[in-house]
Amino acid sequence: MKTFFNAVTHWALDLEKLLQDAYQIAYQYGLAAMDALHIAAALSVGAEEFLTTEKSTKPMYRVTNIRIVSIFD
Repeated sequence: MKTFFNAVTHWALDLEKLLQDAYQIAYQYGLAAMDALHIAAALSVGAEEFLTTEKSTKPMYRVTNIRIVSIFD
């Protein structure tokens, strides 16, 4: 884990805004809390894609602000 975290170049640091954004994303797209937090964090650092293990039938794929990519596709 240390190797992974040492390689991170962008951190979502504004936690209050992150929580507010996650709440809005969860409400708008019907996401579970953890999925909404992950998407909000990715958006907050300007990510263009979100890599996931979720299948394309999951609510996460409703989000239009970022490209959702499954490792299974």
